Amino acid sequence: MLVREGEMSAGEIARQFDVSWPAVSQHLAVLKEAGLVSERRAGTRRLYRARREGLTELRSFLEGFWDERLGKLKREAEIEEATRRGHDR
Repeated sequence: MLVREGEMSAGEIARQFDVSWPAVSQHLAVLKEAGLVSERRAGTRRLYRARREGLTELRSFLEGFWDERLGKLKREAEIEEATRRGHDR
């Protein structure tokens, strides 16, 4: 959320959390590797920004995952309901 609309330095991001700077740096590295944030160097600072493309890909993946899971849940509920109706007769 912090870097969704603009760039922030790693230090600025770290100040927003109650964890160590190295921990935040590690998380930023993982997000960068996953393609969810981009990094730009400005002198000695590293500036981070959300990558809309990466977030779009993540959203698509999650929607597909939930669509599949919800479809399975719906089928199971329908089977259970049909079974229950069969026992009520």
